[in-house]
Amino acid sequence: MSETKKILFVCVENAGRSQIAEGFFRKYVISSYQPISAGTQPVNETNPLAIKVMKEIGIDISKQIPKMISEEMVHQSTKIVNMGCMDKESCPALFFNNVIDWKIPDPKGKSIDEVRKIRDQIEVKVIELVKNLER
Repeated sequence: MSETKKILFVCVENAGRSQIAEGFFRKYVISSYQPISAGTQPVNETNPLAIKVMKEIGIDISKQIPKMISEEMVHQSTKIVNMGCMDKESCPALFFNNVIDWKIPDPKGKSIDEVRKIRDQIEVKVIELVKNLER
C-alpha cells in the first residue's frame, strides 16, 4: 500500500484562503493525497465568512482550526501551495523552495460577495491541482 502524500496550503493567518482550499481538496481529493493547511502567523479561529460561504455549497470547514506551519509539515508535503500574500514580511512563499503561488486575494475584511468570488477562484485552482496530480 502506498503512503499518503500531503498537500500543504499556506497563507499568513490560516483563517480563510488556505482553509477553503483544504475544504475543496477534501471534496475533490484523490485517495492517495491528504490536505493540510497552516499559516506563518495563525489567528485563533477560521474566518466566519469563509465558513459561511463554504456551507452554502455543502462543505463544512467549521471544525478546521488555524495552525502554525512547522518544518515537519513542510518536509512531509509533496506540494506546497501559497495562497497569496499581502504582507511580504510574513509571506509563506519567502520561506520555502518550490512553492506553487496562486496569488489569491485575502478574504479578511471583504464583503460576503467578495468572499464568494474568492471561494470560487480557489475551487477552480484546486480542481486544476487535482487534475495535475492525477496525471
